[in-house]
Amino acid sequence: MPFHVKSIIVSCPYICYSLRVKTILITGISGFAGHHLARELSLRGHKVIGTDMSNELSADLETYTSEYYGGCDLTRTESVAELPLDNIDAVINLAGLALVGSSFGKEQAERYQHINVKVHTVIADRLLALGNKSVRLVAVSTGAVYDNHQPMPLGESSKLATQNSPYALSKVAMEKAMLDYASRGLDIVVVRPFNHIGPGQLGGFLVPDLVSQVTKGDTVVAGDLTTQRDYTDVRDVVKAYVLLATIPELKHRLYNVCSGKSITGQSMLNLILIAANNRKVSVSVDESLIRPNDPKRVVGDNARLREDTGWQPTIAVEQTIADIVRGEES
Repeated sequence: MPFHVKSIIVSCPYICYSLRVKTILITGISGFAGHHLARELSLRGHKVIGTDMSNELSADLETYTSEYYGGCDLTRTESVAELPLDNIDAVINLAGLALVGSSFGKEQAERYQHINVKVHTVIADRLLALGNKSVRLVAVSTGAVYDNHQPMPLGESSKLATQNSPYALSKVAMEKAMLDYASRGLDIVVVRPFNHIGPGQLGGFLVPDLVSQVTKGDTVVAGDLTTQRDYTDVRDVVKAYVLLATIPELKHRLYNVCSGKSITGQSMLNLILIAANNRKVSVSVDESLIRPNDPKRVVGDNARLREDTGWQPTIAVEQTIADIVRGEES
């Protein structure tokens, strides 16, 4: 049976409701969002169990994690069988491959498709085998699953992409598989986070790459900085994950997590320069960083999430950038 400790009251700024403290498994806990999610769950009084491919848990995560299952390959049935899926309330699945640029090429595309689907379906199969259909399985997808060449903002019923990066298509396949498990009785919630940024994000994404260049030199090389994207602070994003994992009854199975606003790459760079004591840099464009058919503007609709959970972003982008730059400079 699921492990319960006590009851707490969750209050504003989100919808108020009585909630039992829960035991929640975070997969991919050592990643960018995993660190912030473990902290958020722990601060709310929940018991956190973590798993990852890393054999050891970092010291900062030990503070928030009650149990850790290291070296766990979630694509393998025998590895997942070792996880305590018969004694938890929810899984928030952050595991998988996330770098869009690394997904191109036949071999890499097949790898992304295999891993990003299997890290979810093997867990789902194990829950079915255990007969534990009460576990809420939050499958983290991406806002990149949408066809971006359609009217904005993008809502959960907007058209999905059929031609996009292999990364995005692997998430489309994952969603389809998970919704099939929902039809078989599992408690599935699919989350589509748009671009999220914040302290601790590694390179390979626009903002940390810009911050790294600004804080280490006087030249910035980037792609098309005129494109607009929807950015949310990761600390707000994980609050949405917690709500979707713990609210007893949800009206939907699909939820966007986004700010509902778009901002250009140039504006992000300007904020970084201000946060870095008004640094001055020269900017050059690297054509290899510009993807063909990249849309000029992407923005999501978070109305469903707001209405069903009371969630809303609380951290201004200026504060996010300042926190990122401060971390890079320290």
